[in-house]
Amino acid sequence: MTGRSGRLVIVGLDGMPYRLIKDLAENDVMPHTRALMGSGVFGQMASSIPEISSVAWTSIITGTNPGYHGIFGFTDIPLGTYRLSFPNFNNVRVPPFWKREGIGKSVIINVPFTYPATSLDGVLIAGFVALDLRKATYPPSLLPKLNEIGYQIDVDSDKGHKSLDLFLRDLDRTLAKRIEVYRYLWAEEEWQNFVLVFTGTDRLAHFLWDAYEDKAHKYHSAFLDHLHRIDDVVGEIVGKMNQSDLLIMLSDHGFGRSEVDVYVNRFLEEKGLLRFSKHPPQSMADIDHGTRAFALDPARLYVNMEGKYPRGSVSPEEREEVLDELTRAFESLEFGGRKAVKRIYRKEEIYDGPCLDQAPDLVVLPNAGVNFRANPKGGQVFDRSAFVGKHTQEDAFLLLSASGQCILPKNLCVSDVVGVIDSISS
Repeated sequence: MTGRSGRLVIVGLDGMPYRLIKDLAENDVMPHTRALMGSGVFGQMASSIPEISSVAWTSIITGTNPGYHGIFGFTDIPLGTYRLSFPNFNNVRVPPFWKREGIGKSVIINVPFTYPATSLDGVLIAGFVALDLRKATYPPSLLPKLNEIGYQIDVDSDKGHKSLDLFLRDLDRTLAKRIEVYRYLWAEEEWQNFVLVFTGTDRLAHFLWDAYEDKAHKYHSAFLDHLHRIDDVVGEIVGKMNQSDLLIMLSDHGFGRSEVDVYVNRFLEEKGLLRFSKHPPQSMADIDHGTRAFALDPARLYVNMEGKYPRGSVSPEEREEVLDELTRAFESLEFGGRKAVKRIYRKEEIYDGPCLDQAPDLVVLPNAGVNFRANPKGGQVFDRSAFVGKHTQEDAFLLLSASGQCILPKNLCVSDVVGVIDSISS
């Protein structure tokens, strides 16, 4: 990456599925993206396991799997407790590519899980989950300009639960301010690497995936219009780039229809594998003696080992038995006469590295239409939420402007992105 003569530009579309961007490009909703597909290299890419943004984006920017970078979800339970913690950018064990020696000055806008902003040679405005714009901005001298523009880190998702019209207005405003900030920094900063992530694509799909699938839907045009506006930005960026510059478009995971939410801890409780001291439980701190396993979002399963957790009840000799019991339980889980589970991974199958001991013992991937949740307050195993779209693992995408310079690896996944860039740079 440090050997490039031109600049590197990365445009991220959070949650944009391979099949959706392909469809919109082919049907002239995203003509600038279609042109890039015709002249560059375009392929399907697997997300992280689990397929959530904190894990996937950290894998993208570090070029490593969670066993090295240490991020397994938006939540964790530190060893020796049942206290839910919320890891952030300070907990990432591998530096992002923009901190490499000789990489040059970088402008980083809205990459999820980069909060709080840390120092770098350049500018960083953190993305979701950024709680305070002051702590999300480096250098601090940029903050007055962001306030002047009226920059908004993310859409107010509460509006999506109350009114889709309010949600769409907020989505449009957030996009407009993001574009204004990108234009300002593109022009004002001297940079070698520019990263711009649009997260409204994920929010749009969560609340309005059905609007994409149904052409008669009230908000079908609004869904397409939002993505058309992003494509216009892509065209604008292409027009500003030099011949030697490299443009990459990518997503961190895919999306699909959500038909049912499955509350994993409630399922474990029904199977006699999890016990709470209070009913209904208020938090994971209510895990009681006799618990054999518990879950964190979306379906990360942890064996309640003796010596590892305060009320651990599984001895090392029993661990394999519990893993087998969990596997059988989830393989039997059905909804509407269909299997709810696509695949169950043991941590040793998908992770390696110094953080392996912090990893979930099992990760369960859902079948189409199934959305896993681990909130212990879930009152029943099967339920529905306001989300009509859910993350999918197998259909992120990667698109590079470097035609003829790159062959994408077989079984491409998000942790390969830095390596792909390096292969072009060298």
